[in-house]
Amino acid sequence: MSDPTSSTDDGIRLAKRVAAQLGCSRAEAERYIAGGAVSVDGDMIEDPASRVLPGQQVRVQSGASADEAPPATILLHKPAGFNSGVGARGEAALTCITAESHAAQGHGQQRFLKRHLSKLTLTSPLETDASGLVIYSQDFRVVRKLVDDAARMEQEYIVEVAGTIREGGLALLNHGLKFSGKPIAPMKVSWQNEHRLRFALKDVRPGLIDHMCGEVGLEIVAMRRIRIGRVPMAGLAVGEWRYLLDYERF
Repeated sequence: MSDPTSSTDDGIRLAKRVAAQLGCSRAEAERYIAGGAVSVDGDMIEDPASRVLPGQQVRVQSGASADEAPPATILLHKPAGFNSGVGARGEAALTCITAESHAAQGHGQQRFLKRHLSKLTLTSPLETDASGLVIYSQDFRVVRKLVDDAARMEQEYIVEVAGTIREGGLALLNHGLKFSGKPIAPMKVSWQNEHRLRFALKDVRPGLIDHMCGEVGLEIVAMRRIRIGRVPMAGLAVGEWRYLLDYERF
């Protein structure tokens, strides 16, 4: 006896339906679908292999393009406690990137697509106990810039501290300390208030800022990265993310 689930009641592949409807190739139809331009009965469908029945309404967004969708770069305000490439502790920060946490109200923000979560590269590791800007990208140009040039890319941190800084400690933070037996390059460190320091530095390595603070008698209470290169985290609440805009450059 045949399986009733294998009958024509299963419909046809969405890509085939779109190709027939638009008079385009199957490959073009798949790009329309993957780009979020196709809806079935009012719901956006991103999987070209989805099946549709003859009575279902398939629409292609007006003005949509069959060009290959550009790779996405995502800026996340990582909450403290989530893992973003340093050690094994904590839930992966990537799980924070959902449709619900997208700060879509920003000017120029594209619509969230599931395909943007595929083949993402973490370009900017951050300690699990720290919060702040973390960047994931599908774009090899962004990855190359942030990974290959990491030692020359300035980053900015706001660090809440406790304790009493040793005499001359601020000058030592700017220049004069060692890490792993090697001199630390000069950087810009200044007080924001009596418990908060601002660090602007290059060649950031895990544990570096914690080590520096310890060397001058301070203990880190909280640390937040607010900028990588020329791209700030401004406007993102904790746990929110957005897409890198076309005009932004690191």
